Amino acid sequence: MSAVSPVFARALALALGAAGMAALTACADDAPDRLAGFGDRVETGAQSGAQTGAGMPAALSGVDEAPGAAQFSYDGALTQGGFIRGSAPAGAVLARLDDQDILLGEEGAFFAAFDRDSPARVTLSATLANGAVISETLELTAREWQIERVNVARRKLRDPEAYWRAREPEHSAIVAARARETDAAGWQQDFIWPVKGRISGRFGRQRIYRGEPGSYHSGIDIAQPTGTPFVAPADGVVVLARTGFSLEGGLIIIDHGAGLNSAYLHAAKIHVEEGQSVRQGEHIGDVGSTGRSTGPHLHWGLKWHDARFDPILLAGPMG
Repeated sequence: MSAVSPVFARALALALGAAGMAALTACADDAPDRLAGFGDRVETGAQSGAQTGAGMPAALSGVDEAPGAAQFSYDGALTQGGFIRGSAPAGAVLARLDDQDILLGEEGAFFAAFDRDSPARVTLSATLANGAVISETLELTAREWQIERVNVARRKLRDPEAYWRAREPEHSAIVAARARETDAAGWQQDFIWPVKGRISGRFGRQRIYRGEPGSYHSGIDIAQPTGTPFVAPADGVVVLARTGFSLEGGLIIIDHGAGLNSAYLHAAKIHVEEGQSVRQGEHIGDVGSTGRSTGPHLHWGLKWHDARFDPILLAGPMG
C-alpha cells in the first residue's frame, strides 16, 4: 500500500470540520421517497441508525504500482461515498466493480465510485484477453453520517398523484440526461471546486422523523450570493441545461465520461447549452435560489452510474 495522498489527507481534514449547516442556504430535504428532490434518496438500512456527526473515513487507501502491472493500481478513498482511480492489470479487456462494468481507457485507466450506502466489501475484477480473471476484495470504511432525529411526523404531500403528474416529465428528463454516454475524458482529470464558499450542507446528512427515515442529502451545498459564477470542475459535455424545474430550479448536468456525471442545482442563470462541450474552469452558470431552496447556494452532486458519492473526496480541500 502506498502512503495516504496529501490531497486526500487535506480533504479529510476539510470534511471533518464543523458539521452544522445553515438552514437558510440549504436544499430542502424532507420530500417523500420517489417524490424526493434531485438525487435525494431514502435510506432504510443500518446507516439510518448511525450516530449524529459529520462522519468521515478513518483512512484513505490506495495501491501504487506501475502501469502495465499484473494487478490493479489505484488511489482514492476506500469508504462509503468514496472513489478510486487508476489502472487495470495489463491485458485487461473487461473490468467490473461487483456487477457494474468499468470503462477502460488507454493503458487500462479507469474510474469507479462507491455509493453512500455501499456494503463493507466490494469486488474489483478484470478479465484478460486469455480469459483469466484477476480480482481483489476492497474493504470500505463505514461512515457515520450526520443524522438528525426529530420528534415530528414526516410531512406528507396532500395530493401525491397530482404532484407526480407534474413532476414526472422533469424526472424523465433527468433520467434521460443521466443515461447519455459521451466520449468526454474529464473523468481522468483532478476535479476542481465549481465555486468556493461556506459549506452549508454536507453529503449524506439525513433526518429521521419519529423513526421514519427521510431522504438523505446526496450532494454538497456551497453558500454564495445570487449571481456568483460557478465553473465546470472537469471537462465534459452538457447533457441537460434547463430552468424551471420544480425542485432543482435551474439545473445543469455534465457528463464527464466513463459513467461519471455531475449536477448543479438552483442556478439563477445558465450559461451553457445542451450538447455543448465544456472545459475545466469554464463558466457554466450563476449561483441562485431557484426551485426548492431556502437561500442562495450551489448544490453540487456526483454520480458514477447508480452510485452517489461525496464531492469533497473528489475535489479535495478548497484551499
